[in-house]
Amino acid sequence: MKISDFEYQLPQRLIAQHPPEHRRDARLMVIHRETETIEHRMFSDFLEFLTASDLMIFNDTKVIPARFFGKKSTGGRVEIMLERVTGVRSAIAQIRASKMPKVGSEIILNDSDIALRLKERKGRFFVLEFPEPGATAIAAEYGQVPLPPYIRRHPGTADLARYQTVYAEKGGAVAAPTAGLHFDQEMLDAIDQTGVTREMITLHVGAGTFQPVQVDDIREHIMHKEWFSLSEAAAKRILVQKQCNQRVLAVGTTSLRAVESAALGGEVSPGQGETDIFIYPGYQFKVIDALLTNFHLPGSTLLMLVSALMGRELMKEAYRTAIDQEYRFFSYGDAMLIV
Repeated sequence: MKISDFEYQLPQRLIAQHPPEHRRDARLMVIHRETETIEHRMFSDFLEFLTASDLMIFNDTKVIPARFFGKKSTGGRVEIMLERVTGVRSAIAQIRASKMPKVGSEIILNDSDIALRLKERKGRFFVLEFPEPGATAIAAEYGQVPLPPYIRRHPGTADLARYQTVYAEKGGAVAAPTAGLHFDQEMLDAIDQTGVTREMITLHVGAGTFQPVQVDDIREHIMHKEWFSLSEAAAKRILVQKQCNQRVLAVGTTSLRAVESAALGGEVSPGQGETDIFIYPGYQFKVIDALLTNFHLPGSTLLMLVSALMGRELMKEAYRTAIDQEYRFFSYGDAMLIV
């Protein structure tokens, strides 16, 4: 299976640089898998595609301000982008500098006396050691909103709220679970009134989500790791749903990956840990029946995941149609519902 099967040409003007005025103002492309048809709606119509027996899975991760600026002991300027928080006082990060700092050296964060130590280098990443009170707390004090690289502007005040779901609770992500950005509290309340059940899982999205596959044969790709957690109550609810042959709808690829990771042993098991699950065409889904997602980067693992659910040819048709109809792409863009 070749990377070229998942490439497409996207006009730059279709990459959303700002969120819509209101969360639910996005457009919604609905993909009907059985009939292989495409429907164009608005996200405010989303509830029309739910039934009272559905179970929706949301990711309650919270984006931390994961971009830092500082200087080396020699005075050279440094930019740090956290890839993943790996412990209370440790994280993996990408570093940009005119000359890369050495392992064992320190970086002083701007406007502070806080020193981060470069403990180890792993390929293009550094392992950083944070002082007390730890990585997440220091990020909250000194970090900036980690807007994705394709958003070509500095983060503004509005991004503090809009690059975060309204139900975000557990800090640790360095990128937003973007399908959830379309929901406001009013819509969540309306979903509850339909009888649909909602469950929360946690998967801390890493910056690796933006990395394209760089091998010709995608089966040779090494997937990045992300931390996830599934409660016992959520696992039991999912198990009952599947036993009753009722639909499980994942809000976002992160929710899907977490649930499918928890089911790798055959049944959905509660617990927490790291996942590097790589879902591409040929994968047999164990739990998820439907998916709400955004439009994804060419050649990305997320596009491969979507293709595994809807079929590669239907994916290509959907993306061609989205470009022709000038949908907005990526994190602040429009949504796709695969049913």
